[in-house]
Amino acid sequence: MFRRKAYDLLKKWKKESNGTTAILIEGARRVGKSTVAENFAQNEYEDYILIDFSTADDAVKRNFENIGDPDTFFRNLFVLTGKSLEKRKGLIIFDEIQFYPKARQAIKQLVKDGRFDYIETGSLISISSNVKDILIPSEEESIKMHPMDFEEFLWANGNAGMMEVIRSAFDTRTPLGIDIHRKIMQTFRTYMAVGGMPQAVAAYVDGKNYREIDRIKQSILRLYGNDLKKYGTQNGEKADAIFRTLPEQLMNRNSIFKYSGVEQEARYRTYGSAVDFLNESMVVNSCVNVSAPEIALEMYAKRDRFKMFMGDTGLLVSAILKNGGNPDKMYRSLVIDNLGINQGMIFENMVAQMLVANGNDLFFHEFEYSHDANSGNKKYEIDFLTVREKRIVPIEVKSSGYKSHKSFDYFKEKYKLKMNNRYIVYTKDLEVEDDILFIPIYMTSCI
Repeated sequence: MFRRKAYDLLKKWKKESNGTTAILIEGARRVGKSTVAENFAQNEYEDYILIDFSTADDAVKRNFENIGDPDTFFRNLFVLTGKSLEKRKGLIIFDEIQFYPKARQAIKQLVKDGRFDYIETGSLISISSNVKDILIPSEEESIKMHPMDFEEFLWANGNAGMMEVIRSAFDTRTPLGIDIHRKIMQTFRTYMAVGGMPQAVAAYVDGKNYREIDRIKQSILRLYGNDLKKYGTQNGEKADAIFRTLPEQLMNRNSIFKYSGVEQEARYRTYGSAVDFLNESMVVNSCVNVSAPEIALEMYAKRDRFKMFMGDTGLLVSAILKNGGNPDKMYRSLVIDNLGINQGMIFENMVAQMLVANGNDLFFHEFEYSHDANSGNKKYEIDFLTVREKRIVPIEVKSSGYKSHKSFDYFKEKYKLKMNNRYIVYTKDLEVEDDILFIPIYMTSCI
C-alpha cells in the first residue's frame, strides 16, 4: 500500500461527516481506488464489509430489494458475507458500484439508518447509461482520484523531503542551483516515464526493468480499450477509436484534436457524445478552447475545439511504444533527455496531468494579434489558462530551456489584463525575468 493523498481526504470526510454522508471515490480503472478504500477501512474502523459488484453474486444484489426494511437488509447481508459489524464502528465498501447502480441509490436509506459508514468506488460511474434510471443520493459526497502524482511517486520511493525543497524554492522564488535541479529533473523524468499507475510504480520500486514496467502499462491500455467498448455500444466503440489515436493527435500542430484523425468523415456532431463519454471515464484530460480570457472561463468554452491528453503520462509513453520499438532504449532516452521523438507532447501531457491533479479544469486560448502597423494579424496560443485570486494566470509549456515568450507579450498587450503571475514551464532552474516566472516542470504542482 502506497501513501496516497486520497487517504487524507477520507480521514477528513470521516471526521467532518460523522455518518451523515457516504463518500464516492471516482476515478479511472487501476488508479488505486479499491486499495485506498480497503486500507482506510482496515486502519480507521474496527471491522468492515467489502462488496465488489464486479463479482458479487445474485443473492447479494437481490438483498437490496429489502432496503426499505434495514433490519432485514443487514441480517441478510451479515449471513451472505459471513461477517457482522457493530453499530458506528464498522464501514461498508461498495466497490465497483457502477456494476450495480441500485446500490448507489440505496445510500440514501442506508445513511439515514445511521448504523455504519459507507464508501463507494467507481469507474466510468458518471456516464448517463449507468445512472439514468436511478436517483443520485444527496447524502453522497465525492472525491476524484487520479494516478499517483509526483509527490506520491517520491513517497513510494522513500523520498519524503524532495517535494518540500521544491515548494520552498517556488514559494521564495529561489533557484535551486544546478546540482539539485539536475537531480530533481532526472527523478521527475523517471516519473514521467514510469507514470503514476500504482502497478507500474510498484514494479519500478521493486527494481523491475523498463520492459517489464511497460508490459504492465500495455495491459492497462488494453483494459481501458475493453472497458470503453463495453459501455454504450456505439459511443463505446467511438470512444475506443478516439483513445487509440491520442498519440497521433498530440503530434498535431498545437495538439488540437482533429476528428479526421479518427475517421475521415468524422465530425463533432457524430463524435461529440463519445468525447463526453471519454472525459467522464477519467482516462483522458481535455483542455477546451475559450473565446475570451475572462475569469469565468467556463462561460467562454468552445467545446468543439479542444486538446485531449492521456490521463497518465506514463501510459502515453507506452501508447507511443505500442506499435513497436525498444522499451528499454526509449525509457532511458527519456530519463536522460535524449529522446528522438517529439518530447513536447509528453511535457504538455504531463503539465495537463499535474494541473488536473491539483483540481484545475483545463482551458487554452487562441488569439490573433498584429504587433505593428506594417504586419498583418498572426495567430498565437496560450497553452493553459487558470484563475488565481480572481485573476487570469497564463501558462506556457516548453520541452527545453528555450525562453522565448512572444505569445505571452502579445497576450498581455492585446487584453490589458491584470495578472499576478505568468508562468513558462520549462526544463531549466527557476528564474524570474520580465515579470514572467520560469519554472522547471516539476514545480507545476505548486502553481
